[in-house]
Amino acid sequence: MTAAGQDIQVVVFGLGEEEFGLPVTSVREILDHRPAYRVPDAPSWFLGLTDVRGLSVPMVDLRARMGMMQSEPTVATRILVVDLPGRGSEPLSLGLVVDRVLDVSTFAADSVEASPGIGGRWQSSQIEAILRRGADFVALLNVARLFGAGDDGDDIIASFAMAA
Repeated sequence: MTAAGQDIQVVVFGLGEEEFGLPVTSVREILDHRPAYRVPDAPSWFLGLTDVRGLSVPMVDLRARMGMMQSEPTVATRILVVDLPGRGSEPLSLGLVVDRVLDVSTFAADSVEASPGIGGRWQSSQIEAILRRGADFVALLNVARLFGAGDDGDDIIASFAMAA
């Protein structure tokens, strides 16, 4: 979350009709969509590997990972390359496939609210905060929690590190 009283700069993107965000500091780059090299027996949300500047980067369908219906890529589909803390000194890079990137916005500290713990489609632990944009909301995701321990207790991040 943001330090108390500080503004936060966020990459805002859409999945379906909903808007989500990631701190600018966690997004390394934004790429046009491209097909992934499929990996056998992978979960449905794990699309495979893609090359990013000579590195094999696991590519994830963020819609599917968050329990939303999958959709076919469009001309607006993008890949957000994010860096997660890895097991050691090297971060783990992931390519998150999103429907569209809307903008980079700065949210004032007074527009940042704690994530409500009411359940629903997304676990509140995966949402770092709710950002107010006029009458609308942007859910600030915590990608490290989203790709932490899976339902069966497996460490998803460790699995990605082995696949890459």
